[in-house]
Amino acid sequence: MPEPPNKYRRRVLLAVVGQSPQILTETVYALTRADSSRQRFVPTEIEVVTTRQGSNRLSEQLLMQPHGAWHRLLADYALERIEFDRSRVHVIPGADGQPLDDIRSTADNARMADTVTERVRLLTSDPDCALHVSLAGGRKTMGYYAGYALSLFGRAQDRLSHVLVEPAYEAAAGFYYPTPYPLLLETRGKAAKVDAAAATIELAEIPYVPLRSLLPPALLKKPSSFIALVDAARTAREAPYMCLDVTTRTLHADGQEIHLRPTEFALLAALAHRARTGKSALPAPPRDAHDAAWAEEVLADLRGAVGWMHVDSAVAESLARDCSGSKVSPHWSRLRRALHEHLAPTRVNLYFDDGQTHRNKRYRVSLSADAIEIIRSA
Repeated sequence: MPEPPNKYRRRVLLAVVGQSPQILTETVYALTRADSSRQRFVPTEIEVVTTRQGSNRLSEQLLMQPHGAWHRLLADYALERIEFDRSRVHVIPGADGQPLDDIRSTADNARMADTVTERVRLLTSDPDCALHVSLAGGRKTMGYYAGYALSLFGRAQDRLSHVLVEPAYEAAAGFYYPTPYPLLLETRGKAAKVDAAAATIELAEIPYVPLRSLLPPALLKKPSSFIALVDAARTAREAPYMCLDVTTRTLHADGQEIHLRPTEFALLAALAHRARTGKSALPAPPRDAHDAAWAEEVLADLRGAVGWMHVDSAVAESLARDCSGSKVSPHWSRLRRALHEHLAPTRVNLYFDDGQTHRNKRYRVSLSADAIEIIRSA
């Protein structure tokens, strides 16, 4: 079982912020209070995704020294160890690379989605980090993408929440968090004042569906668009279908293009042909002895898959010379590693199944004939 989020060495709050930067101080305040349903979570650092306008407001209202609301919150509740400054404010870039003033178009939304998603990917790549994502700020689409990004990358220690503030305090100018001392504030359009010390803030933790196991490891390691990640997760839930392109030695599976070495491609093509023709799984050859009959059977399956003229002569010669288990085994291992890198973990055995036993291995493609396509030429 993973440790509770508050036990991790690195604890990060990632928030999307729009024109109301006070959601950040409200969220930090709520996180650092314990209640009957939730343990206290004190972030070690804060990261924010926003627009240029949101960044300006955040700097003016929260970070301006020495009276910014952020600095007051730290002092009021002795939270000095939280790292947060302008370098941790990530402004969404526009098409020209310049900071976006606001999100006004479909293209702006896409860039915002990619920015939020990349921050979540980077933060969840650290196993010593517990990430808490707040979707309380910004436009509705910003919160949506923040929550979805956590669904794509979130782990057992990561959390998602929304902060809830009483309506009277939402309308109070200068309210940033409940203060530990009386602080009267004027409310917009009303003569009455409210006391910041009497405010109640509720942190609503939001369950999310974890989809990380549906993503290929390669997509966890590099920047990808939000759309590409969603497509990968969706494809991993669809019926499997493999296409082998003989000319480029490429496996197309689950929306991924996997370029294989000649021997690995040849072995997979032979297994695909066996599956298409209803043959049984291919037993492993003897570990330390060349098995000429085994080599001929594999070469026959390879020729059936790709055609005589497309059989790599070097691969054919190597198999005919030495197809012992110790010689062939590294190629099976490289094939499996390539599939594990580019496919969701739960999908690998559909495209290459080695029986997962250390002895008496039997290799096969676990697909029906109509789920396999082999392209010999363009």
